[in-house]
Formats: sequence, structure tokens, C-alpha cells
Amino acid sequence: MTSLSPAEAHALARIDGLRPALLAEIEAWAAVNSGSRNLAGLAHMADVLEAAFVPLGGTIRRVAAAPATQIDASGQQRELAHGDNLHIVKRPDAPVRVLMTGHMDTVFAADHPFQSCRWLDADTLNGPGVADMKGGIALIKAALTVLEASPFADAIGWEVVLNSDEEVSSPGSAPLLAEAAQRCHLGLTFEPALPDGTLAGARAGSGNFSAAVHGRAAHAGRNPQDGRNALLAAADLALRLAALAGDDLSVNPAKIDGGGPNNIVPDGAVLRWNMRPRSAAAQMRAESGINAAVAAVALAHDVHIHVHGSFARPPKPLDANQQRLFDLVKSCGTSLGLAIGWRDTGGVCDGNNLAATGLAVVDTMGPRGGAIHSSDEFLCANSLEERARLAALVLMRVAQTGWQR
Repeated sequence: MTSLSPAEAHALARIDGLRPALLAEIEAWAAVNSGSRNLAGLAHMADVLEAAFVPLGGTIRRVAAAPATQIDASGQQRELAHGDNLHIVKRPDAPVRVLMTGHMDTVFAADHPFQSCRWLDADTLNGPGVADMKGGIALIKAALTVLEASPFADAIGWEVVLNSDEEVSSPGSAPLLAEAAQRCHLGLTFEPALPDGTLAGARAGSGNFSAAVHGRAAHAGRNPQDGRNALLAAADLALRLAALAGDDLSVNPAKIDGGGPNNIVPDGAVLRWNMRPRSAAAQMRAESGINAAVAAVALAHDVHIHVHGSFARPPKPLDANQQRLFDLVKSCGTSLGLAIGWRDTGGVCDGNNLAATGLAVVDTMGPRGGAIHSSDEFLCANSLEERARLAALVLMRVAQTGWQR
């Protein structure tokens, strides 16, 4: 067990009693609707966060989202807009650089009924984004505030990326995340830990796909044989894709758009599905399976199929590179009297993308919380000071000992 040095203990004392200020910040941020498709709300949230991070003294810039597209219900490819991202950098020439990431968007649209916070008990705050992850962003700021006031600050540089589209797989911020990851030595992402403090270990990957199926219309009574039923082909494709599932790959056909009057053979349909591979081999098998299923369905139904999408979140195995950072976090927890454990999950986040660049990253450094992506989302308020100390101590230990990528 490594105990706290006097300098570490002195620096961490700044967090004592910080809970009310952190909660006030989180509740104010949660009151701003910043659903992934609410561009006006995201712009306002970016303004608020930029002002909050100014006192840390880094260089702040807005980064426009990279171009992205989607397939609409008619099967046409359309441009898809995302909000700006915040990128904050301090001491880029330091010998060790850490990347800290969080997302300002939530899954709750501007017209969603879940828009306000309420206390379930003295330590449990229910509200949109309080855990996922405006609480995590508050901890990034708190940990960096402690670092900057410590005697270790000059030995470590940092970059913060607060993106606007994490909840929709980060299509507009992926280039920014990859570029920052390649410059840094290690990464910390502030998704919420589980209510008992457990962290996410290995993560499955995730891919979202759409298949636009183009058939041929015909009268369902007079000449159905002349038609090519796109809806039927989409259903066949869904079944073939579902059959690819296994222990290391989940497949979820989620929606079919298309069809029309009962007396017309439908000439267009769009199938949407998600796949979650637990290894690179499973991802390769899924990609091959998609190609084979599409070719078979196109031949069997005499239709044309255009597939849109990709594995935007590669699998994140808990390999030796990742394990050493988990071990550091666990050691810091031990110094603080916290038992830090982790377990594998099928959930995904920006940690998948960062790890794919070769960066070691622990991606559940945020507060304890749960029921995310639902109106029952909650934040364990008694974890705020605890997790701020943990993140700050990790930063100070890296500053003192260095880190080789």
C-alpha cells in the first residue's frame, strides 16, 4: 500500500467540503437540455462549459464537427449535423500528457419529458445527465483544479475534449478524439462508475448499420410476380443477420422503415441494426457476415441493397497496456481507502475509440451512478468528493512517476 505523501495530502485537502459547489454546478448544467440532436442546446452548453474551464488557464477552442451522414426512412443518404466540440490544452510540451474526455450531450431530446432534477434521498440526485455525464465533467474540472494548485503541475500536460455527440457514437468528434489520443500518453474518460464503484473493464465494440433495400413496385393483385418486395427482402436480411450472433457477438435488428398500401408490392425499405463484437476477430466475422447476407438476399429477392454504417466503436480488450493503467487507478484508490474493482461490459463509449489508437485509458472515472439513459438516471452525491480525489491523485502520481506509452 502506498500512502499519501504530505504534498499529495495537502493538495487533496482542497476537495474537502467541495460537494455543495459540485452539486450546484451539476444541477445547473443538467437544467440545460443538451440532447445530441438539440444543436441550440449544445451550443448553449458549450458556452457554459467554456466559461467554467477558463480559470484553469488552458487554451480553449471550439472544433466544428466532422461531416457525417445517415440514411433516412426513404433510403436516401442525408447530411447529419452535430454540435461543436470543446478542446482545452495546457502545457502541450510537458514530458507526460494526459487526455481527459467527457461529453456534453445526453440521450434526452428537447421534447423529452425528463428535463429537471429532484432529490430521491439525501444522497441520490435524479436528473437528466447528472451521472452521464455532466457529473463527470464537473469532476474533470475539480481534479484539474487540484493538480494546477499542486507542486506537481509543471511535470504534466493535459488535454480535455468535451464532445457533443458521444451518445450517437461520436461521428463528428471521432477525428478530434483520435488526434488528441495520438499526442497523449494515457487517457481518463469520465463516464459514471457503477453505484458500488465498480469500473468498466473490457468493453465490447459497437456498430450501427442501415441497409437501404430497393425493389420494384407492382400491383399486389394483378401482377405481383413483376414486383420485387423490398420489405420482404429487409425482413429476410434481418433474420440472416440475427443468425450471426454468438457468444462473442450480439446482433440486434432494431427497425424496418418502409411499406405502404396493402395492394402495392413495396419497392423500398430500410433495415437498421446494431452489432456488438467482443473481439477484433468477432468484428471481422461480423463484417464478412454482413457482406455475405447482403449478397445472398440481393440475389434471392432480385433487389439492390446499399449498406451504410460501420463499427464506430472498436472492441476494447483489457490487455496488458490497459491493465497497467487500471493497476495505477487501483493503487491510488488503495491510498485513499477505496476498493477499486472492474468488470467487463457490453456498453461502449469514447474509451473504445481512444484505446483503438493504442492509448491506455480508464473510462469510468466519473461519479458513482446508475439507471443511465432512462428517466430514473441518478447520481450518488456522496461519491463526488471521493471520485474527485481519485482522479486528482492519479494525475499527481503520473506527474511524479511519468508514463510511457
